Amino acid sequence: MDDSSDRRQAEDRGLRQAREIEGHLAWLDSFTGTALGVLSVASGIYTYLGVSSLLDDTGALSVFAAMAYSIAVSVGIFVFWSYLLRLLPAVRSAASRIGLLASMALGSLAIVAMSSWLNAAALAGAAAVEQHLATTVQNYQSALERANTIAVSAQALGRDVARVRGSFEDLGEQEASGGLSGLAGRGAVFRLLRQKADELSALEAQIASQQPLLDAAFAEGNAILSRMRALTVAPGPVEARSVEFSEEAVRLAGVITTLRQLSVAPLVVRAARDLSASVVLPQLDGGDDAARSGQRATIDSVLTVLGQRAETLTRAAEAVIAMPPPADITYTPISAADAVILYARNFVPSWAGAIAIDLLPAVLVLIVSVAQAAIRAGRDGVAVEEQMTLAELRGALIALREIEAAAPADPPQGAAAPPPPPSDIPARAAE
Repeated sequence: MDDSSDRRQAEDRGLRQAREIEGHLAWLDSFTGTALGVLSVASGIYTYLGVSSLLDDTGALSVFAAMAYSIAVSVGIFVFWSYLLRLLPAVRSAASRIGLLASMALGSLAIVAMSSWLNAAALAGAAAVEQHLATTVQNYQSALERANTIAVSAQALGRDVARVRGSFEDLGEQEASGGLSGLAGRGAVFRLLRQKADELSALEAQIASQQPLLDAAFAEGNAILSRMRALTVAPGPVEARSVEFSEEAVRLAGVITTLRQLSVAPLVVRAARDLSASVVLPQLDGGDDAARSGQRATIDSVLTVLGQRAETLTRAAEAVIAMPPPADITYTPISAADAVILYARNFVPSWAGAIAIDLLPAVLVLIVSVAQAAIRAGRDGVAVEEQMTLAELRGALIALREIEAAAPADPPQGAAAPPPPPSDIPARAAE
């Protein structure tokens, strides 16, 4: 007896809860369609702005095309979520639920593909293009600094050349006083040393002449970078700034190429190889065989030293040449929609908002599904007649009286008599 009473009380509570939830759903359903329509229209407006940024032509046909696309997106979103709001909460079998959930996932992907990324372009398209400009400026700055570093390192070879030149000049002074071959004066050995010192002096002067050009090119590159940075953050439409930015990028690319060409490292390599390979041996001018033999031995020693110095310069210049060159940077104009995708991780809030405005109804679908499941759980195990409200019962009685009034007074012979009207109305139906 107690178990039956507890069961009846539980059924009563379930029915009351189910009817309460049904009342709430009926009230919420009165404006759910309007809210869904507002979300669809808002998404369509941002989709229109995104599509407009992709179209080059600004004529009436382009405006019509953008409007047609945005209207189609709004209608598609409204219809899609309306179907799911009605059907998914109503199905009961697991297979049906899985099928509709898979359809919702597929439809959500389609909505993101046709609408959300355009919404993100409308929300953060200009900022994404500016991000692209800023990234390009950083790449150009790195390339400019790298080209300047290589050129400066090549200019430093001038000190190596000066050191080698000074060593040959010192040897020449020693030879002039007779400290090398034993013959004081400016003979064959002196002339050879002087010849190589003059070659190195000419190379040193050529390297030094590159320094003003190098400084001017680097200064021009920095000036262009300053203008490019200003264009990145300047007010006004980003499309117009992108055109001017592209022109500055072309100029800067030319400056970087100039810096690469101003590197004297290849020149030093060629001069160092010629230093020992192109030697014009002077005529030995010693007074006797012993003096000439001393000169020849001294010249051989000088040539050995000359080869060593040339090898040292060659290795130093080749080390500069082996330095990684600056990356080839080419500025490519980009649309707002492409920029939003390329720099998506920098605009996560914009992407989240663009996707949320399209997929927020999915949360409503899940809420209604849970509410309908709770209603069904409250009504399970309760007889149909016990679930009737007083209004439903009153309507049923009125319908029954109308049927009785329309029935013939005496039933035909052999026909079963109609059942008597219910005399006992369940007390729980009034709930």
